[in-house]
Amino acid sequence: MTINIITLGCSKNIVDSEVLAADFHRRGHELYFESAMKTDVVIVNTCSFIHDAREESVNEILNQIERKKRRQIKRLYVMGCLVQRNREALLEALPEVDGFFSFAELPTLLDSPGFQLLNTADRMLSTPRHYAYLKISEGCDHQCSYCSIPLIRDRQVSKPVSLLVEEAQRLSDQGVKEIMLIAQDLTYYGIDRSGRRELADLMDRLAQVKGIEWIRLHYAYPLNFPYEILDVMNQYPQYCRYLDIPFQHISDGVLQSMRRGGGSAYIYDLIARIRETIPGIALRTTLISGYPTETKEQHKELVEFVRRSRFERLGVFAYSREEDTPAYELGDPVKASEKNRRVNEIMKLQEKISREINNSRVGSTMRVIIDSEETDCYVGRTEFDSPDVDNTVFVGKERQLNVGEFYDVEITDAAEYDLFGSVVSKS
Repeated sequence: MTINIITLGCSKNIVDSEVLAADFHRRGHELYFESAMKTDVVIVNTCSFIHDAREESVNEILNQIERKKRRQIKRLYVMGCLVQRNREALLEALPEVDGFFSFAELPTLLDSPGFQLLNTADRMLSTPRHYAYLKISEGCDHQCSYCSIPLIRDRQVSKPVSLLVEEAQRLSDQGVKEIMLIAQDLTYYGIDRSGRRELADLMDRLAQVKGIEWIRLHYAYPLNFPYEILDVMNQYPQYCRYLDIPFQHISDGVLQSMRRGGGSAYIYDLIARIRETIPGIALRTTLISGYPTETKEQHKELVEFVRRSRFERLGVFAYSREEDTPAYELGDPVKASEKNRRVNEIMKLQEKISREINNSRVGSTMRVIIDSEETDCYVGRTEFDSPDVDNTVFVGKERQLNVGEFYDVEITDAAEYDLFGSVVSKS
């Protein structure tokens, strides 16, 4: 059969789809990703994290139902987080779908009783061949009041170190030069297996994989931060000076209601220690604005946090009220218009900070990996930028460059979220 897998949501879903594709490919099927061509089967891998994600997932399913009616596809299956959370409602509302599969039911879809998303190192990449995501664990043990992930993905299950090293080597053998470690929480990796944090051990092993030139860390939980991972990052040049660590808020009162643990003093100290240990590191964080208990004064605290911390990369989400989470009982008292105003205020400040940081790069030479070629330029990234979520470097076409290769680029100009430059030499 010809099978098209459409993936919505986060990078963890991307990995799930790639594992599924590899299994189908072994069975002799022909696989596509995000293709609008005629195929025998379409599988939509959905997201259900917040309302907007659910709406996007439903709209994509409806779009594929229309394609099925026009006989552009023969069968339609839906899997992933939306099914895990809203199966009964989907069954009733969308009878045109041939099957809904939760994570537990994937073996049925694959006709493979022993199949699990975490027990294989095989992948069929949907990303550009020079970078890939490496999911080191599934699920989450934290009980943040606003978050539906534990309801969807269940408790944390860490993938064995040996299997992750094998997976990384296979990716390298396919031409991957950059891997991004992802999980609901990287820092708790291994606790479910050995009772201790094993992320530093895993990082040490991954640094031995031949062919991988950049490794970056996403989704590090702040509380009880394992400082030993910073020593590993300093030890090996493969580790990008980059850390994604979602703080969500800075107000002690909001953090307590969010069940995040720690507090403002802990967070400020953590940031200072990270920056002191790894000079020049780029910190990415995400924040939630308009949480039910957030007052105007607490919003001002959050704005001052952004001003003072000067994050290199930052995203802000307006609070989304999610059923069956503890925060749901708090209601949603902050009006949508006020949430948006607060989000915009923070992002306007971040835009100024980002431009100042980017301006400081002008005149320097930076190592850049080329992601794509456009009509009038090449598009690349520095070690401080992850694909799709961070800044880009636009490189002039003074010479022929190869996608997936590293080059030393002189930065000649800067904007709020982009850099511009010319190649000095191949790196």
